[in-house]
This record gives sequence, structure tokens and C-alpha cells, in this order.
Amino acid sequence: MSRPGRDDAPDRLYTLTGGRSRSAPDTPFDLVTLVVAECDPVVGMQSEHAAILRLCERPTAVVEIAAELRLPVSITKILLSDLLAAGRVSARHPHAAALPDPDILEQVLVGLRNL
Repeated sequence: MSRPGRDDAPDRLYTLTGGRSRSAPDTPFDLVTLVVAECDPVVGMQSEHAAILRLCERPTAVVEIAAELRLPVSITKILLSDLLAAGRVSARHPHAAALPDPDILEQVLVGLRNL
């Protein structure tokens, strides 16, 4: 059984990234970063870039993009950094859920024990 991205010819991945092995150090991408397309694909655009723009019509996590493209996350981050630098996508981290008030949790626990 082959794993996505693992059996791709190394020269294909080299070509996709223009020989780069890492995204720029100041890019905000990690696995859960949400990416949103800021424009539609244009004629002549690299096919992977166009696919990313189509996938990101709604906020989509980096790991989901990599899975859909069947590319390693590291390669996907490089492609995303290209699009971010060109202003074609925006990126943000998901909002952290607010923790419930400990007093309310204690009241719920007491209520459950009283049942």
C-alpha cells in the first residue's frame, strides 16, 4: 500500500517547490492554520496553486489541503507560502474555545451527584 506523498518521484516534488525544501521562516503555517482564498485561480497559474485556491473557498486547515492534494505537509506549506506572499490567500489560527467557569462546573457536578 502506498502512502500519499511518500511514493511521489522526488524530482516532481523538487519541481513543484522550485527546489526549496522549507517555507520561509516567517510564514504562519502549522497543521491547523486555516487558509482562505482571496481570489480565484488565473490562467497560467501552477496547477497545485490553482487547486489550493479552489479548496480554500471556505476556511480549510493546512493538513486538509495536504491530504486533498496528496502531498506532504512540508511541500504544501511551501506552496501556501508562495500564495500568501502573492496575496492570494490569507491565514489565521482557529479561535481557542473559551474554558468554562470552574464554579459552574462544580455546580453541575454537585447537581449530578444529587440525582
